[in-house]
Amino acid sequence: MDRPTAPTLDPQTAFLRDDAAQALCQTLEDGGHRALFVGGCVRNAVMGLPASDLDISTDALPDRVIELANDAGFRAVPTGIDHGTITVVVDDTPLEVTTFRRDVATDGRRAVVAFSKDVKEDALRRDFTMNAIYADRRGTIIDPLDGMSDARARYVRFIEDAGQRIREDYLRTLRYFRFHATYADPQLGWDADALDGIASNLDGLETLSAERVGSEIMKLLSTPDPSPAVAVMDQTGVLVRLLPGAVPDFLAPIVHLEGLVQATPDPLIRLAALGGVDVSNRLRLSRKDSRIFDSIREHCASPLGAQALGHVAGKQAGLGAALLRSAMANQPLDPADATAVMQGAETPFPISAKDLPDLSGPALGDVLKVLKADWLASNLTKSKNDLLAS
Repeated sequence: MDRPTAPTLDPQTAFLRDDAAQALCQTLEDGGHRALFVGGCVRNAVMGLPASDLDISTDALPDRVIELANDAGFRAVPTGIDHGTITVVVDDTPLEVTTFRRDVATDGRRAVVAFSKDVKEDALRRDFTMNAIYADRRGTIIDPLDGMSDARARYVRFIEDAGQRIREDYLRTLRYFRFHATYADPQLGWDADALDGIASNLDGLETLSAERVGSEIMKLLSTPDPSPAVAVMDQTGVLVRLLPGAVPDFLAPIVHLEGLVQATPDPLIRLAALGGVDVSNRLRLSRKDSRIFDSIREHCASPLGAQALGHVAGKQAGLGAALLRSAMANQPLDPADATAVMQGAETPFPISAKDLPDLSGPALGDVLKVLKADWLASNLTKSKNDLLAS
């Protein structure tokens, strides 16, 4: 039996005022079923944060969801019907509805599920207590596992046995670190059971696809300050399993330097600060991201000035190289240098072939190369006349 452990949500909560979501929930209720918001939208509302993904759970079976949706004039798309998920489009708004489930078998990557009528069974198959809080369309909280206490305290805790939750899906190890970096109160420290479960199940990380690992790592590195979480990943042995050769020492300085120069947090720059062996393949970076990552790593040791760095590496990689160079040298980065990188990326080389009419072929290429090296060494300060006169 559900036991409410918290008051209703503020009626001004965004998803409680979403007309499409309200219409769908009422349709399911009118059909004799439960319709509950769950996961990120409820968690964030409890924590006073903007809503994230809007997901609805129900005790209605998938075919029944389709039937009720069609009868109401909505469009139902069986996007994940085998796992109980139907996407219902209400007034051009797509909403995911998933039948309550319980796990029958898991292999660390995917689960065989059975449908359930019990919201607590559905809650028990989720990862963290703060993700197992439900609310009906009126905002009344259903909290089968007392996730409200952890959400309000900003404490990230696995549901029941951490090791078992991780063995159900090894990506939960990475999700734990991301959730800790995003939601946890740092004053509360780390959950000992979670860290023990993580350290005891490192081998399972090798079963994860590079795409899933890459996506989760980049989400972690996009949080305001991922450095404490990455440091604990290193201590528990997770980091070396995922990114052999990665060094977390420069990540915290990079985060600090980003703040000094008012740079937007950039997961690629932060990834370059970690480094590692074969990073692009291990995380399945796109070709573009791989080039930027390699450029940051290549140019962070360059002696070029900030403008020249921006010219040769471009805005993103140039700033990343400048930040990483400063972090490795344990020196601050002047905000003016960050601006100079951007300016340098937009500054064209002032010499072209037409400025050297007496030369052609390899000789022309050699001279242009020498002149450009001279220009870069001057940090782009030499003019066309200066270069031609040299």
